[in-house]
Amino acid sequence: MKANSATERRPAEIAPRRARRFEDVAHLDLIGKWWLAYAGVVAEDLFKALADPTRRIILDELACQSGQTLFEICSRLTMKHQLGISRQGVSQHLAVLEAAGLVEVRREGRYKFHNLNTAPLRQIAERWPLPDTSGPESTP
Repeated sequence: MKANSATERRPAEIAPRRARRFEDVAHLDLIGKWWLAYAGVVAEDLFKALADPTRRIILDELACQSGQTLFEICSRLTMKHQLGISRQGVSQHLAVLEAAGLVEVRREGRYKFHNLNTAPLRQIAERWPLPDTSGPESTP
């Protein structure tokens, strides 16, 4: 008995590739509503990255001083915040932040410099604009 083609396909072929950053889906022209179609996937990675307190501390440190190496970030976390986290742990946190688009990496020789990117946060803030609470002006 021959299996149908749907059961023979791998899961990767059935489900579309997940977009990891806003730039991955920004070029799509989906009837002008690409944000509605793909924002959940991107926002999910962003909120997951922000959910961890250690990653928020790393973002705070990158906001204070941009362009830090892994060694500098580890030193600041140990000295300033008394976090006993390994270099590999910090590296994994940075990978999650980079996948969410919150950290950009620049290579120079054998060094990687990490910079904070706040564009995804601005796009999330624009997703839920505050209503105009000023109300109608009262005339005397």
